[in-house]
Amino acid sequence: MKKIVQIIALSLFLGLFLSACGNENKIKQVTIVGSTALQPMVEVAAEEYQTHNEGISITVQGGGSGTGLSQVQAGAVTIGNSDIYAAEQPGIKADKLVDHKVAVVGIGPIVHKGVGVKNVSMDQLAGIFTGKYTNWKQLGGKDQKIIVINRAQGSGTRAAFEGKVLPKQKALNAQEQESSGTVAKMVAATPGAISYVAFSYFKDNVTALAVNGVKPTDQNVMTNTWKIWAYEHMYTKGKPDLQTKKFLDYMLSEEIQTKVVKKLGYISINEMKVKVD
Repeated sequence: MKKIVQIIALSLFLGLFLSACGNENKIKQVTIVGSTALQPMVEVAAEEYQTHNEGISITVQGGGSGTGLSQVQAGAVTIGNSDIYAAEQPGIKADKLVDHKVAVVGIGPIVHKGVGVKNVSMDQLAGIFTGKYTNWKQLGGKDQKIIVINRAQGSGTRAAFEGKVLPKQKALNAQEQESSGTVAKMVAATPGAISYVAFSYFKDNVTALAVNGVKPTDQNVMTNTWKIWAYEHMYTKGKPDLQTKKFLDYMLSEEIQTKVVKKLGYISINEMKVKVD
């Protein structure tokens, strides 16, 4: 009888020990969804963070700012990335979310290299996206049809761009693409094409337009000389748990803000000379 009691006691001890080990070694799953403009930066940061921190697994996906906000509000993901404030997105209860600003993104118009235009006025840019101008010849370029490529509805990049360029005007109906990467590739491959992307997607195979003679550069964004830019937000539903907060703190660390941010074409939140609410 004594041996049976000892065996039961030992079994209980082993069970509790293994359970404790299991809890200790349990991997924290962090899922991040949303803005494709912010996605490259978060992907790099997540990879670096996981290399030096055990016990956490971070998955980063795109889908657009609208998707990120709706998914984090529903509790389906840990973090929702967005190029716009939650209060600007229909159907989102901003008071239920916590905003973590991690960077600034400059956004600018890009065109196919063959259009023959390098600078437009803000009014001309608005005219392109409302359908007033239909040929590059009207803007001093080649006799070539203007092909407008938009981001999809729900895109934070689109909302930020239209908020600055078309504040009281309706954009024309044009083809829409889900991601900034796809937009950049299509503009490069489509004669006469124009769209808009974050500076981080500027490549040598397209022309980034100046607006009102101002070039789309980080320095011009920092002083608000270049008007088309947005904060990059990482929203959580309520206050983040400890593991998630540690990663969000890492996004604001010197390692990310002074190295990764600049390398990937973003602007450090610490370098802005102006603030916009």
